[in-house]
Order: sequence, then C-alpha cells, then structure tokens
Amino acid sequence: MSAISVLKVNNLKKYFYTQQGIVKAIDGINFSLDAGETLGLVGESGSGKSTVAYTLVGMYRPTEGECLYKNQDIGIESRHRSKKIKQDIQIVFQDPGTSLNPRRTIRQALELPIRIHGTEKNGKERLERVKKLLKLVHLPADYVNKYPKMIGGGEKQMISIARALATNPSLILLDEPTSALDVSTQAKIIKMLREFQRDLKLTYLFITHDLSLMSYVATKVAIMYLGKICEIAPKDNFFRDQLHPYTKMLLSAIPVISEEEEQMKPKKVRSKGEIPSAINIPKGCSFYSRCAKRMDVCSHQDPEMIEVRQGHSVRCHLYN
Repeated sequence: MSAISVLKVNNLKKYFYTQQGIVKAIDGINFSLDAGETLGLVGESGSGKSTVAYTLVGMYRPTEGECLYKNQDIGIESRHRSKKIKQDIQIVFQDPGTSLNPRRTIRQALELPIRIHGTEKNGKERLERVKKLLKLVHLPADYVNKYPKMIGGGEKQMISIARALATNPSLILLDEPTSALDVSTQAKIIKMLREFQRDLKLTYLFITHDLSLMSYVATKVAIMYLGKICEIAPKDNFFRDQLHPYTKMLLSAIPVISEEEEQMKPKKVRSKGEIPSAINIPKGCSFYSRCAKRMDVCSHQDPEMIEVRQGHSVRCHLYN
C-alpha cells in the first residue's frame, strides 16, 4: 500500500443554523485515506455521512477544520483557484435520475467535464473520448444520442460513473451509488468499480448505510453516528473484533444466509430508544440513550477518540 496520503481530514465540522437550532451535521471528525484505498463511511440516515462528501467536493463550506488533498487545502477558496483539484476529485451521487440533466443527451452530459477541463482539443476527439467512456462502463456507443429518460436506473448510474471518470480523477467520492438499484445491478456496478480502482489507480471514499457491502469493497471502515466517527479500523480488524457498542449493534442486525456468516456476527444487540434529534444532541456521549453498556460518565462527558491498536480507534469510555 502506498504511503502517500491522498486525503486527510482534520477536526472537520459542518454546522447548519436553523430557526429551531444548530444542526451539527459533522462535529469534529478525523480520518486519512492513502492512495489505492477505499474508506467505507457507514451510518444510519442523518448521521452526516453525505454531508462529509458534499463538504469535501466543495458544495458546502466547512464550519471549522481542514481537508487536505495531497497536502493541499481543498476548501472552497482553494477550489476556486485550482482547476486541478476540481479535475482530480469527482463525485457520484446516490440518485442518477436527479444528477443527470434530462434536457441533455448522454453525449452532452459526458462531454461537459471534458470540455471544461480541456482534456480533449476538439469535437471529434471529445466524441471519441465519450465513446471510450461508454465502452468502459459496458454501454454501447449509440447511447450518445439518448436522453436520460430513455434508459434505466442502472444505466443512468453507469453514465454518472463514466462522467466522474471523464476528467481522469484520482479520488472519487461515492455517495451510496448502489442504494437505489436492484441487487443484480448493484453487483455489476460494484464489480465495475473494483476493476476501475485496480486499472485506473483510483482512491475511493465509499459512503453507504449497507455495512455488509463493506466486507467486499472497503480496505478500512469508519462508523458515523450523529456527526461523529465512533469507530474506524482496517476492514479485517473491523469485521473480526468490533469495539464500539453501536458498531456491534449494527453488525448484529445484518441479515445472513449461512451458518458460517452467522458465527462471524457479534452477539445480538438490541437497539434501545430512538436516535436523538440532530438539533438536540444529548450532553455527553451521543449514543448514551441507546447503549446497553452505558456508565455514569457517559451521561455528561463526551468520550475522545483513542487508538486501541494500530489503525483501530474508537470513541467510547469503555476503552479509556
């Protein structure tokens, strides 16, 4: 594994100020991503995982903290100055139906980033590049004249992936790229993404709520809960020895189809209560109200992230 740090996130915060109060969508997270790695960022709806991607790609301005791409700041101001950053970091959204302009043909959708970044010099070269991108995602060349409404959801997502690849990026943010697709199409796209990573030397931040998917995709896994990372570890360590009670709860709920898979799961952990409001997060540990292992200290003191073993860190008073 390369030692080059492609992405480094330091104390990243993103708050939204509403009439009801402050929504701490991201509340001081830290992680790094080396070349060729896939970090699986997993969490329930409302955990803040998609906000991480939108902040990294420049759709949101961080409230605090820094995001570094190859040691270069990728805040909004830096992104405006650097065309190279925009070219190197691409995103694939969850719903391809809303991320593709219905008034543009597939050719126009794929040509736009090529034209903006000037990777091909003229119309003929751009068209050839578009056809190569279609071939790369296993779609026929005659799709260049189709509109998004003329193709299925899986094909739309393949077009979205092709568009992300159009600028020859090195880092792709995948925001639940398979959640809206049927199982067979999911498998096809996952296989394709793994091939692209190997052949094109790509690094992925893979955002999902499907923890079982990470055993096939990720090199390391991070679990988010109410804007904070509660555990992060290399994939093998993560699935062999989970530490945080919330992580154990998520893993114990994964459906399995064999006795061997059942034995790998932690003992069944029942969820208590409801997820607190992101506007009114409890004092102390945010998982306190749902945790079966809670202690008195958890009710008033927010635990810090500590490294229990190399590369495996957890934010829980049980390990302090």
